Amino acid sequence: MADETTLMVWIDQDLCTGDGICEEIAPDVFHGRDDGLWVVKEEASTLGKSILFDGGEGDGHGPDGARGVARVPDDQIETVVEAAEECPGECIMIEPYDATLVAERGA
Repeated sequence: MADETTLMVWIDQDLCTGDGICEEIAPDVFHGRDDGLWVVKEEASTLGKSILFDGGEGDGHGPDGARGVARVPDDQIETVVEAAEECPGECIMIEPYDATLVAERGA
């Protein structure tokens, strides 16, 4: 499934305003953290394993910030781009898929 992924996304928590528009637009990719900031996630239904890039410990969690780069399912690209365009904090960073980043994030 990851081979079908062409983009990756992460959120710069230093720029996040906590507005939540990203989750409203693309709930399969963005998730609100308890501290009021948003992070990215991967869903098992589209990418084989659920991972929440929230900086938490244990299985199902990954690093947050620039190291917490989530793969974007191809059917979610338009909504992720829309979320980035609508984000008041301009904190959603979209990058081309990079297998090295996936390996480095430990997921």
